[in-house]
Amino acid sequence: MPFWINLTVSVLALAIAGISGFFLVPFLHRLKFGQPIKTKDGPQWHAKKQGTPTMGGFMFILAAVVASACGYCLYRWRCGVDMTSKDNMNDFYRFLTCVVFALLFGLIGFIDDYLKVARKNNDGLSAKQKMAMQFIFSIGFLGAMYLFGDTSTVIDLGFFSFDAGFIYYIIMIPVIIYLTNAVNLTDGVDGLCGSVTFVAMLIFTVACSILEESELSIFTIALAGGCLGFLMWNLNPAKCFMGDTGSMFLGASVTAVGLALHKHLLLILVAMVYILEALSVVIQVSYFKYTAKKHFKATGEAHKGKRIFKMTPIHHHFELSGFSEYKIVITFSLAGMICGILGIITLFL
Repeated sequence: MPFWINLTVSVLALAIAGISGFFLVPFLHRLKFGQPIKTKDGPQWHAKKQGTPTMGGFMFILAAVVASACGYCLYRWRCGVDMTSKDNMNDFYRFLTCVVFALLFGLIGFIDDYLKVARKNNDGLSAKQKMAMQFIFSIGFLGAMYLFGDTSTVIDLGFFSFDAGFIYYIIMIPVIIYLTNAVNLTDGVDGLCGSVTFVAMLIFTVACSILEESELSIFTIALAGGCLGFLMWNLNPAKCFMGDTGSMFLGASVTAVGLALHKHLLLILVAMVYILEALSVVIQVSYFKYTAKKHFKATGEAHKGKRIFKMTPIHHHFELSGFSEYKIVITFSLAGMICGILGIITLFL
């Protein structure tokens, strides 16, 4: 893959995302598609963000799709890809499957966002509805990848790997659902999810180049450029939020690329920030319920339970500890970069 193609794709995606904001943000204002903000258990200063337009994720979704399409056309023209070859066709279909999968998860987020805006509260899709849709789309993604030649069931953890057989698919479904929702949880501070995902996609682009996954590198660099363009509108103070429309799309993109590369340790390291964000919620809820139950057994009195963190996801803990939103974004992005570089190193093991 010539470097200039990836560079062109990234610049095009950045321009599309950045420029589209000049049209999308006023449009969302006119539609009164403002984000409802809950401050009961969180930072009270978030109340001033009430009404900030949501669904801004359309900026990088449009940018990633258009730039990827243009980049793939350039790739075929410049590299003379033989589309009569079954292997080349399968590579294209796997690339397309990743993009479509991300769009389907973006659709889940859009429905959720729309219901929240229409009802003017945070009651969008129920947890069961979202889980059911995610489950169906995850099965569809794994099935499509298998159909287009990705039949490997080896789990590669860098230092060792093993063939999980059919169990591979049973394991990967909850992995997909966990990671996509983990990315969604990371979207709680201005610029955080976009910045961390920008770093993740840069790391994936390097990995794709090393592994000679040209088609996937087009998508990853397009999404990196799209995230960067979106940050023009999303850094503190945010003029627009990505909403679940954007965060679900990003979550599916990160997961799809990681699984398509079949470098599972790389995926874990690249997604480490997201993983820890979601894990902090699991730890907080579990400890809260455990201490409440323990207190009730000891005294017979109801108790709210204890917390480990001031608030979860963990970026809110840092926020309530005095970190500015910019400091959180920089700290988490640097952590993602360090983990990502470690992930690149594992490719040479």
